[in-house]
Amino acid sequence: MTNPKPNVIIIMADQLRYDAIGRWTPHLNELKNESVVFNRAYCASPLCVPARGAFFTGKFPNETGCLINPWAEQDRMHGMVKEGTPHLYQLMEEHWDSWHTGKQHLFYPLKPEAQPESQTHWDTEANYKAFLKEHGKQAPGGPKFKGLVPEMISGKHTAVKSYSVPVTDRYTEDVDYFFDGYITNRTLEALTSRDPNKPLFLSAMYLAPHPPFHLPEPWYSMVGEEEIELPDNVGVWYPDQSPLQMYNVTGVLGTRYSREEWRSIWAKYLGLVHLLDEGIGRIIEELKRQGIYDNSLILFTSDHGEMLGSHRLWQKFCMYEESVRTPLWIKFPAGFTPAENEIHETVSSIDILPTLCEFLGLDSPASLSGQSLMPLLRGEARNAEAVYIQYDGNGSLGYFQRCVVKGRYKLIVDIFKDETFLELYDVVDDPQEKTNLAALRTHDHELNQLLAMLEKHMERTGDHLSFRMSIRRLV
Repeated sequence: MTNPKPNVIIIMADQLRYDAIGRWTPHLNELKNESVVFNRAYCASPLCVPARGAFFTGKFPNETGCLINPWAEQDRMHGMVKEGTPHLYQLMEEHWDSWHTGKQHLFYPLKPEAQPESQTHWDTEANYKAFLKEHGKQAPGGPKFKGLVPEMISGKHTAVKSYSVPVTDRYTEDVDYFFDGYITNRTLEALTSRDPNKPLFLSAMYLAPHPPFHLPEPWYSMVGEEEIELPDNVGVWYPDQSPLQMYNVTGVLGTRYSREEWRSIWAKYLGLVHLLDEGIGRIIEELKRQGIYDNSLILFTSDHGEMLGSHRLWQKFCMYEESVRTPLWIKFPAGFTPAENEIHETVSSIDILPTLCEFLGLDSPASLSGQSLMPLLRGEARNAEAVYIQYDGNGSLGYFQRCVVKGRYKLIVDIFKDETFLELYDVVDDPQEKTNLAALRTHDHELNQLLAMLEKHMERTGDHLSFRMSIRRLV
């Protein structure tokens, strides 16, 4: 039986650098060759929970109310999407057989999987923990993979928190007990358990290559340090990059490691990337075995990127390309031929939901900030002003960044307590962001234009910050 509606499969990596695709990703390379590739795609926030809140709702974090990972109890309400905000699972599950496997970081006051009206089949971290307990196995990670850092709570006082550090080690259990091995297996079970009388909606949310870098063989030993060509900006702190980053997790931890130490860390990161690739390859193989690959829309992306030593920084939590630029590919079902196979215009993760609504004929929720990508796919112009990104702290409110990308220029505003620092980069000619044009005073027109745009965006989206742009010369 052929379903009139296409199957929809979203595969999301966690913390995958856009430039990690290549030598160690043969299955993703093949998918990429069959997809429309968006070369300049950006997340809405370089942090798991607000990034996914924006992705699944088509709204900016300011609008969803989900700004941080809700780890500190005092600020927990700022890690939740506002109750009543429609999300993609709700839109799909009425006509599609809806499945979620893997990491579930779409947070509401009552999580979607706990809502009694949900028709989605949920398999989340809770299922993984129960699976390990049932088999008497330990999860990857542990105290040796954590380090102590200071973190502002509510922007008022400092607490000591424990976050991931780039320590590497071999996970001695079988890959089936590794989180991403478990996700692949459960995704394959979903594919064999689906209702064949309905089109399939599958959201497979991987953890890889997010730390801890505690990975099983053969992936632990798969990538040799001598095989890695590090980007020039790994292990380098540039004179005009924001010193306020030293108050942030990414700077506190990242500056402890040398360029050569990063080389060995990269080897394990890329091993995780390869493990991710093999899991995705198995999913695609099963789609083809069942004969539903051709009638499937497959979207591959990551929630955000990973600094991995670039600018001497670690993890995400900042606005450099390695942290906020993401892979984004869409393989369309047979019957739709896009006008372009490669899109060079800047796009945002909040554009995904309206794109799916238009392509699938769904009623689009009111007041979306994202704009459909379908005009670009038809070869038409799209009236998109710019890409906006924000960061409000990791586990609590306290360190803030705002960013706007328009054309070739990117403005970054760093804010910590009463200090503000500006960075302006030409990300076309300087993709590794080595030269802060704001410090050179050579691009005042572009700087002032982006500052004005950012201030209007913050007002329009109800940003809780209200700094005046008259402080623009604090570089």
